[in-house]
Amino acid sequence: MTTPSQWADEGDDALSAFPANASGVLLGYARVSTKGQNLDRQIALLEGAGCARIFTDKKSGKNAERPELWNALDYARPGDTIVVPSLDRLGRSIQDLIAIVAGLRKRGIGFQSLHESLDTTTPGGRLVFHVFAALAEFIRELIVQGTHEGLAAARARGERIGRPPAMSEEQILHARSMLANPEASVTSIAKLLGISRTTLYKYVPELKAGGRPAVGAQAVPVKLG
Repeated sequence: MTTPSQWADEGDDALSAFPANASGVLLGYARVSTKGQNLDRQIALLEGAGCARIFTDKKSGKNAERPELWNALDYARPGDTIVVPSLDRLGRSIQDLIAIVAGLRKRGIGFQSLHESLDTTTPGGRLVFHVFAALAEFIRELIVQGTHEGLAAARARGERIGRPPAMSEEQILHARSMLANPEASVTSIAKLLGISRTTLYKYVPELKAGGRPAVGAQAVPVKLG
């Protein structure tokens, strides 16, 4: 089954104007998040708008599996128009919404949202979606830039980036002091510290060669990383 991501071609202005074709039909799409919710109000709106056929889903907007939406998009032909009661019924996010409308545009299919009074077959409707696309890209770039700046500032402060170490310096020193006791086993020490044997071997590397810290020996710090 075709999905919107398969329709879009990178490098093309997916939201550019296309000739309106009034010969097609209006196809409605309605969705509620749970099976317990009622679709009647949305269906009435779509019928009032003149939709010849209505597809419905009872799926969360976060759920990528919206079979009737994909059926509606596959059913539509050039000149048809997909109609929804509101924008949040169609897309899981602004990026998802733009991808779907972009795919429709490429196939010569219009899009209308009744609540927002948007119609991509009109100059005003196309302008709104250009703004949406630009805003989505702007927000994405801000997030990426903010993330990079935050990481750089943390590194400049000497903060460790990434997952915290499985053992602290104090735990390593404690493990070394306990392992200096010949009666203490690697398994028992690992269990006492709440770590695995593998972790203990990683942070006390001399154990891999079969060695154990000597009684009274000074603990050698291990660099965490």
